[in-house]
Amino acid sequence: MAKVVFMGSPAFAVPSLRALHAAGHEIVAVYSQPPRPAGRGQKLQKTAVHELADELGLTVYTPARLRGDDLEFVMGLEADVFCVVAYGLLLPKRMVDERLCLNVHPSALPRWRGAAPLQWTLLSGDEATDICVMRLDEGMDTGPVVAREHLKLNHAITLGELHDMTAAMGAEMLEDVVGILPDIKEVAQEGEATLAPKIDAGVRAIDWSKPALEIHNKVRGLSPAPGATARFGDEVVKILRSEVVDGFGKAGEVLAVDAEGITVGCNEASLRILEMQRPGGKPARAADLARGWNGMVTGAVFA
Repeated sequence: MAKVVFMGSPAFAVPSLRALHAAGHEIVAVYSQPPRPAGRGQKLQKTAVHELADELGLTVYTPARLRGDDLEFVMGLEADVFCVVAYGLLLPKRMVDERLCLNVHPSALPRWRGAAPLQWTLLSGDEATDICVMRLDEGMDTGPVVAREHLKLNHAITLGELHDMTAAMGAEMLEDVVGILPDIKEVAQEGEATLAPKIDAGVRAIDWSKPALEIHNKVRGLSPAPGATARFGDEVVKILRSEVVDGFGKAGEVLAVDAEGITVGCNEASLRILEMQRPGGKPARAADLARGWNGMVTGAVFA
Protein backbone atom coordinates (compact mmCIF):
# COMPACT_ATOMS: atom_id res chain seq x y z
CA MET A 1 0.00 0.00 0.00
CA ALA A 2 1.12 3.53 -0.79
CA LYS A 3 1.71 6.44 1.54
CA VAL A 4 -0.43 9.29 0.21
CA VAL A 5 -0.69 13.01 0.81
CA PHE A 6 -4.13 14.02 -0.48
CA MET A 7 -4.76 17.58 -1.66
CA GLY A 8 -8.32 18.59 -2.56
CA SER A 9 -11.14 20.91 -1.58
CA PRO A 10 -14.63 20.72 -3.17
CA ALA A 11 -17.17 17.93 -3.56
CA PHE A 12 -15.51 16.76 -6.79
CA ALA A 13 -12.51 15.56 -4.76
CA VAL A 14 -14.49 13.70 -2.08
CA PRO A 15 -14.89 10.38 -3.97
CA SER A 16 -11.13 10.28 -4.63
CA LEU A 17 -10.20 10.66 -0.97
CA ARG A 18 -12.84 8.14 0.04
CA ALA A 19 -11.62 5.61 -2.56
CA LEU A 20 -7.96 5.89 -1.54
CA HIS A 21 -8.84 5.52 2.13
CA ALA A 22 -11.18 2.57 1.50
CA ALA A 23 -8.47 0.81 -0.53
CA GLY A 24 -6.22 0.80 2.52
CA HIS A 25 -3.62 3.33 1.43
CA GLU A 26 -2.04 5.27 4.27
CA ILE A 27 -3.27 8.86 4.10
CA VAL A 28 -0.31 10.66 5.67
CA ALA A 29 -2.00 14.06 5.54
CA VAL A 30 -4.86 15.88 3.86
CA TYR A 31 -4.41 19.40 2.49
CA SER A 32 -7.45 21.55 1.74
CA GLN A 33 -8.29 25.22 1.31
CA PRO A 34 -8.92 27.14 4.54
CA PRO A 35 -12.45 27.41 5.98
CA ARG A 36 -14.26 30.45 4.60
CA PRO A 37 -17.39 32.40 5.58
CA ALA A 38 -20.50 31.04 3.88
CA GLY A 39 -24.27 31.28 4.08
CA ARG A 40 -26.45 34.00 5.53
CA GLY A 41 -24.71 33.87 8.90
CA GLN A 42 -21.27 33.99 7.26
CA LYS A 43 -20.06 31.21 9.54
CA LEU A 44 -16.73 29.60 8.71
CA GLN A 45 -17.39 26.59 6.48
CA LYS A 46 -14.89 23.78 6.00
CA THR A 47 -14.43 22.38 2.49
CA ALA A 48 -16.14 19.12 1.56
CA VAL A 49 -12.77 17.33 1.66
CA HIS A 50 -11.98 18.77 5.09
CA GLU A 51 -15.34 17.50 6.38
CA LEU A 52 -14.68 13.99 5.06
CA ALA A 53 -11.14 13.97 6.43
CA ASP A 54 -12.48 14.85 9.88
CA GLU A 55 -15.03 12.05 9.57
CA LEU A 56 -12.26 9.59 8.69
CA GLY A 57 -9.99 10.80 11.49
CA LEU A 58 -7.32 12.13 9.15
CA THR A 59 -4.91 14.99 9.83
CA VAL A 60 -5.84 18.13 7.88
CA TYR A 61 -3.71 21.15 6.99
CA THR A 62 -5.20 24.32 5.49
CA PRO A 63 -2.44 26.77 4.51
CA ALA A 64 -3.53 29.72 2.39
CA ARG A 65 -0.39 29.27 0.27
CA LEU A 66 2.29 26.65 -0.09
CA ARG A 67 5.44 28.61 0.59
CA GLY A 68 7.95 29.26 3.36
CA ASP A 69 7.56 27.00 6.37
CA ASP A 70 4.37 25.46 4.95
CA LEU A 71 6.24 24.35 1.85
CA GLU A 72 9.17 22.99 3.84
CA PHE A 73 6.78 21.00 6.02
CA VAL A 74 4.86 19.39 3.17
CA MET A 75 8.08 18.61 1.30
CA GLY A 76 9.32 16.83 4.41
CA LEU A 77 6.34 14.47 4.63
CA GLU A 78 7.16 10.83 4.00
CA ALA A 79 4.90 9.93 1.08
CA ASP A 80 5.05 7.92 -2.13
CA VAL A 81 2.63 10.15 -3.99
CA PHE A 82 0.76 13.43 -3.70
CA CYS A 83 -2.79 13.04 -5.06
CA VAL A 84 -4.16 16.42 -6.13
CA VAL A 85 -7.86 16.71 -7.00
CA ALA A 86 -9.40 20.17 -7.40
CA TYR A 87 -7.18 21.53 -4.63
CA GLY A 88 -7.47 25.13 -5.78
CA LEU A 89 -3.89 26.14 -5.00
CA LEU A 90 -1.01 26.11 -7.45
CA LEU A 91 1.74 23.73 -6.41
CA PRO A 92 5.24 25.26 -6.39
CA LYS A 93 7.67 24.21 -9.13
CA ARG A 94 9.96 22.63 -6.56
CA MET A 95 7.17 20.37 -5.40
CA VAL A 96 6.15 19.05 -8.82
CA ASP A 97 9.80 18.67 -9.81
CA GLU A 98 10.87 16.69 -6.74
CA ARG A 99 7.76 14.70 -5.81
CA LEU A 100 5.32 12.50 -7.72
CA CYS A 101 2.14 14.59 -7.93
CA LEU A 102 -0.87 13.00 -9.64
CA ASN A 103 -3.96 14.97 -10.62
CA VAL A 104 -7.47 14.03 -11.77
CA HIS A 105 -8.57 16.27 -14.65
CA PRO A 106 -12.03 15.78 -16.21
CA SER A 107 -11.40 16.65 -19.84
CA ALA A 108 -9.90 15.22 -23.02
CA LEU A 109 -6.48 16.77 -22.44
CA PRO A 110 -4.99 18.82 -24.01
CA ARG A 111 -8.53 20.04 -24.69
CA TRP A 112 -9.91 22.22 -21.90
CA ARG A 113 -6.92 22.90 -19.71
CA GLY A 114 -7.78 25.19 -16.83
CA ALA A 115 -10.24 25.89 -14.05
CA ALA A 116 -13.59 24.96 -15.65
CA PRO A 117 -13.16 21.94 -17.96
CA LEU A 118 -16.58 20.41 -17.30
CA GLN A 119 -18.38 23.67 -18.00
CA TRP A 120 -16.57 24.34 -21.27
CA THR A 121 -17.02 20.75 -22.44
CA LEU A 122 -20.79 21.26 -22.29
CA LEU A 123 -20.83 24.91 -23.34
CA SER A 124 -19.06 23.88 -26.54
CA GLY A 125 -21.44 21.00 -27.23
CA ASP A 126 -18.70 18.36 -27.14
CA GLU A 127 -20.15 14.93 -27.87
CA ALA A 128 -17.51 13.11 -25.82
CA THR A 129 -14.88 13.80 -23.19
CA ASP A 130 -12.15 12.03 -21.25
CA ILE A 131 -11.22 11.72 -17.61
CA CYS A 132 -7.45 11.83 -17.15
CA VAL A 133 -5.03 11.06 -14.36
CA MET A 134 -1.93 13.09 -15.12
CA ARG A 135 1.41 13.87 -13.57
CA LEU A 136 1.64 17.53 -12.64
CA ASP A 137 4.44 19.69 -13.96
CA GLU A 138 4.99 23.45 -13.72
CA GLY A 139 2.52 24.21 -16.52
CA MET A 140 -1.27 24.45 -16.29
CA ASP A 141 -2.54 20.92 -16.91
CA THR A 142 0.34 20.24 -19.30
CA GLY A 143 1.88 17.16 -17.67
CA PRO A 144 1.96 13.62 -19.08
CA VAL A 145 -1.15 11.46 -18.78
CA VAL A 146 -0.87 8.16 -16.90
CA ALA A 147 -4.49 6.99 -17.30
CA ARG A 148 -7.35 8.03 -19.58
CA GLU A 149 -10.98 6.92 -19.90
CA HIS A 150 -13.39 7.98 -22.65
CA LEU A 151 -16.95 9.07 -21.99
CA LYS A 152 -19.65 9.73 -24.59
CA LEU A 153 -22.07 12.57 -23.88
CA ASN A 154 -25.64 13.28 -24.93
CA HIS A 155 -27.21 16.68 -25.45
CA ALA A 156 -29.25 16.51 -22.26
CA ILE A 157 -26.58 15.90 -19.61
CA THR A 158 -26.10 18.81 -17.21
CA LEU A 159 -23.05 20.11 -15.41
CA GLY A 160 -24.24 18.62 -12.14
CA GLU A 161 -24.70 15.19 -13.68
CA LEU A 162 -21.35 15.28 -15.48
CA HIS A 163 -19.63 16.50 -12.31
CA ASP A 164 -20.85 13.52 -10.29
CA MET A 165 -20.12 11.03 -13.07
CA THR A 166 -16.55 12.20 -13.68
CA ALA A 167 -15.81 12.57 -9.96
CA ALA A 168 -16.71 8.91 -9.45
CA MET A 169 -14.80 7.73 -12.52
CA GLY A 170 -11.76 9.83 -11.64
CA ALA A 171 -11.71 8.42 -8.11
CA GLU A 172 -11.69 4.85 -9.39
CA MET A 173 -8.96 5.64 -11.91
CA LEU A 174 -6.78 7.41 -9.32
CA GLU A 175 -7.07 4.51 -6.90
CA ASP A 176 -6.11 2.09 -9.70
CA VAL A 177 -3.03 4.15 -10.58
CA VAL A 178 -1.88 4.52 -6.97
CA GLY A 179 -2.40 0.79 -6.54
CA ILE A 180 0.19 -0.08 -9.19
CA LEU A 181 2.88 2.44 -8.22
CA PRO A 182 5.63 2.76 -9.30
CA ASP A 183 4.67 0.87 -12.48
CA ILE A 184 2.98 3.69 -14.36
CA LYS A 185 3.46 4.75 -17.97
CA GLU A 186 3.56 8.45 -18.77
CA VAL A 187 2.20 9.56 -22.15
CA ALA A 188 2.81 13.10 -23.37
CA GLN A 189 -0.27 15.11 -24.35
CA GLU A 190 -0.75 15.47 -28.10
CA GLY A 191 -2.97 17.70 -30.20
CA GLU A 192 -4.21 21.27 -30.06
CA ALA A 193 -4.65 22.70 -26.58
CA THR A 194 -7.71 24.73 -25.62
CA LEU A 195 -8.27 26.67 -22.41
CA ALA A 196 -11.16 26.47 -19.93
CA PRO A 197 -11.08 29.73 -17.95
CA LYS A 198 -13.26 30.48 -14.94
CA ILE A 199 -16.90 31.23 -15.66
CA ASP A 200 -17.77 34.93 -15.33
CA ALA A 201 -20.99 36.91 -15.61
CA GLY A 202 -20.44 37.50 -19.30
CA VAL A 203 -20.32 33.79 -20.03
CA ARG A 204 -23.46 33.18 -17.96
CA ALA A 205 -25.59 35.77 -19.77
CA ILE A 206 -27.80 34.42 -22.56
CA ASP A 207 -27.75 36.12 -25.97
CA TRP A 208 -31.08 35.21 -27.56
CA SER A 209 -29.76 36.01 -31.05
CA LYS A 210 -27.58 32.90 -30.86
CA PRO A 211 -28.74 29.49 -32.16
CA ALA A 212 -31.10 27.66 -29.81
CA LEU A 213 -28.70 24.71 -29.49
CA GLU A 214 -25.88 27.01 -28.39
CA ILE A 215 -28.13 28.54 -25.73
CA HIS A 216 -29.29 25.09 -24.61
CA ASN A 217 -25.65 24.04 -24.22
CA LYS A 218 -25.07 27.11 -22.06
CA VAL A 219 -28.06 26.25 -19.87
CA ARG A 220 -26.99 22.66 -19.23
CA GLY A 221 -23.31 23.58 -18.98
CA LEU A 222 -24.02 25.92 -16.05
CA SER A 223 -26.78 23.96 -14.30
CA PRO A 224 -27.46 23.78 -11.41
CA ALA A 225 -24.82 26.37 -10.50
CA PRO A 226 -23.97 29.09 -11.22
CA GLY A 227 -26.80 29.04 -13.78
CA ALA A 228 -27.29 30.71 -17.16
CA THR A 229 -28.92 34.11 -16.75
CA ALA A 230 -31.48 36.17 -18.66
CA ARG A 231 -33.29 39.41 -17.92
CA PHE A 232 -37.07 39.59 -17.91
CA GLY A 233 -38.44 42.98 -16.98
CA ASP A 234 -36.42 44.16 -14.00
CA GLU A 235 -35.49 40.63 -12.90
CA VAL A 236 -32.39 38.58 -13.70
CA VAL A 237 -33.50 34.95 -13.69
CA LYS A 238 -31.54 31.70 -13.85
CA ILE A 239 -32.49 29.20 -16.52
CA LEU A 240 -31.65 25.69 -15.34
CA ARG A 241 -33.21 23.22 -17.79
CA SER A 242 -34.24 23.59 -21.40
CA GLU A 243 -34.76 21.85 -24.71
CA VAL A 244 -34.53 22.88 -28.34
CA VAL A 245 -37.88 22.92 -30.17
CA ASP A 246 -39.14 23.85 -33.62
CA GLY A 247 -40.53 27.29 -34.24
CA PHE A 248 -39.21 30.72 -35.07
CA GLY A 249 -39.71 34.17 -33.64
CA LYS A 250 -37.84 37.32 -32.74
CA ALA A 251 -34.81 36.82 -30.52
CA GLY A 252 -35.95 36.73 -26.89
CA GLU A 253 -39.67 36.85 -27.71
CA VAL A 254 -41.95 34.59 -25.69
CA LEU A 255 -43.66 32.39 -28.29
CA ALA A 256 -45.67 30.19 -25.97
CA VAL A 257 -46.50 29.78 -22.29
CA ASP A 258 -48.10 26.41 -21.60
CA ALA A 259 -48.00 23.29 -19.47
CA GLU A 260 -44.65 22.28 -20.95
CA GLY A 261 -42.81 25.49 -20.21
CA ILE A 262 -41.95 28.86 -21.70
CA THR A 263 -40.85 28.88 -25.35
CA VAL A 264 -38.55 31.69 -26.45
CA GLY A 265 -37.45 32.67 -29.94
CA CYS A 266 -33.77 32.30 -30.89
CA ASN A 267 -31.74 32.00 -34.04
CA GLU A 268 -32.13 28.58 -35.69
CA ALA A 269 -35.16 27.14 -33.83
CA SER A 270 -36.47 28.05 -30.38
CA LEU A 271 -35.74 27.24 -26.75
CA ARG A 272 -38.29 25.81 -24.37
CA ILE A 273 -37.43 26.72 -20.78
CA LEU A 274 -38.30 23.79 -18.51
CA GLU A 275 -36.88 24.90 -15.17
CA MET A 276 -35.81 28.27 -13.87
CA GLN A 277 -35.24 30.31 -10.73
CA ARG A 278 -36.45 33.81 -9.94
CA PRO A 279 -34.45 36.11 -7.63
CA GLY A 280 -34.91 35.05 -4.02
CA GLY A 281 -36.86 31.95 -5.03
CA LYS A 282 -36.15 28.28 -5.42
CA PRO A 283 -35.70 26.37 -8.69
CA ALA A 284 -39.09 25.41 -10.11
CA ARG A 285 -40.81 24.23 -13.27
CA ALA A 286 -41.10 27.12 -15.69
CA ALA A 287 -44.75 26.24 -16.32
CA ASP A 288 -45.48 26.61 -12.60
CA LEU A 289 -43.61 29.89 -12.30
CA ALA A 290 -45.39 31.32 -15.32
CA ARG A 291 -48.73 31.09 -13.54
CA GLY A 292 -49.19 34.31 -11.63
CA TRP A 293 -46.04 35.89 -13.12
CA ASN A 294 -47.16 39.35 -14.15
CA GLY A 295 -46.21 39.99 -17.77
CA MET A 296 -45.15 36.43 -18.63
CA VAL A 297 -47.35 36.12 -21.70
CA THR A 298 -46.96 35.42 -25.39
CA GLY A 299 -45.28 38.40 -27.03
CA ALA A 300 -43.30 39.45 -23.96
CA VAL A 301 -39.54 39.69 -24.38
CA PHE A 302 -36.50 38.37 -22.54
CA ALA A 303 -33.55 40.77 -22.80
